[in-house]
Amino acid sequence: VTFYYSSVSSSMEIKKNQQKIEMILSSKKIDFKKLDIAMDEDAKKQMREIVGNPKALPPQLCNGDHYCGDYNAFEAAVEEETLAEFLKLK
Repeated sequence: VTFYYSSVSSSMEIKKNQQKIEMILSSKKIDFKKLDIAMDEDAKKQMREIVGNPKALPPQLCNGDHYCGDYNAFEAAVEEETLAEFLKLK
C-alpha cells in the first residue's frame, strides 16, 4: 500500500487526516510506503496520475497502480470494517 502525504501543509485538517491514516495503518500492522509529494515532484505526478485528477491533494492511498481512495473513503472503510477490501488486500 502506498500512502501519499505532504510534510508541508498549511491545513491542520490535512495534517490531522494524514496522522490518522498513518496511525490506523500502523495499528492494524498493514505494510505501507509513505511518499511525500512536497519533497518529490515525481511522487506528486504519480499520485495525480493514479487518482486521475491533475489537482488531487493528499492524503491519497493506492495499492500498486490501483487507486484506493482519499481520506473520506478511508474513514468510511474503517467505520464499515472493510479496510482490507478498500486497500485491495483481499
